[in-house]
Amino acid sequence: MLPFNGSCFNPPTFLLIGIPGLETLHVWISVPFCSMYVIAILGNCTILFIIKTEPSLHKPMFYFLSMLAVIDLVLSTSTMPKLLGIFWFSYREISLDACLLQMFVIHSFSTMESGIFLAMAFDRYVAICDPLRHKTILTNTIVAKIGSAAMIRGMLYISPLPLLVQRYPYYRTNIIAHSYCEHMAVVILVCADITISNLYGLTIGFLVLLMDSLFIILSYIMILRAVFRLASVNAQLKTFSTCISHVCAILAFYTPIAASSLTHRFGQNVSPHIHILLANFYLLVPPMLNPIVYGARTKQIRQRVLKMVSLSRLL
Repeated sequence: MLPFNGSCFNPPTFLLIGIPGLETLHVWISVPFCSMYVIAILGNCTILFIIKTEPSLHKPMFYFLSMLAVIDLVLSTSTMPKLLGIFWFSYREISLDACLLQMFVIHSFSTMESGIFLAMAFDRYVAICDPLRHKTILTNTIVAKIGSAAMIRGMLYISPLPLLVQRYPYYRTNIIAHSYCEHMAVVILVCADITISNLYGLTIGFLVLLMDSLFIILSYIMILRAVFRLASVNAQLKTFSTCISHVCAILAFYTPIAASSLTHRFGQNVSPHIHILLANFYLLVPPMLNPIVYGARTKQIRQRVLKMVSLSRLL
């Protein structure tokens, strides 16, 4: 409900709208969203199972892919069950604690995913530019430390966001014009000066996106230099083809998240439902596409999936 006379109040719960402006289409919109969520769950669980049971995939790149699959499962599951509850049952209520937890999980795991993409770019750089030392540089211990560093960085970077929001006891309304508890969607409802929260969120967003993407681009510049030094065109294509899956996954992740961030902060003329759809896409499309991309581009994964499908038909 809205507060009376425009006054500020301390709401016991918040209400998530879903996709503002498209409320009458929620049931129809739920069909592609639910389909993408199911594909994401099945695809990432399949990737994890295959990597665990296939000894030839016990390599740094696939360990990072396993981390990516776990992160994608958490990201998609942190929002989609609640979103489908809004679409199907109009279950919009969410407590402040649950809202802050969802905010922390979404933003911290998105930061972790960016870190894993950076780690995968480093793996490709070492594999192509210094192949003889690949196994000695990226040992299992180093891979585990890199994964832990990505996780700790995500938690440390994002922890201040919900803590800052928790300091604000009063709100103009308890209606969140979003489908989940995105940081700025909650902060703009606060009856207080939100400069610190706004600046911190903006700084962390650009720091993660800008720095990680710059290092990834630098890695690929070095990779392309090494590839172009190869004698034949076939060798160049074969070598760079090992990076195609990673490049596609990076584009699927960074493009919608960058578009969503920019439209939320600077796209005042963009329709609200466009922004909300973009915000949902960056949490759902990468988890759905990553298993498909890596499954299609990795021979061992592709063969195991085909074998599993064949066995299921025989049963």
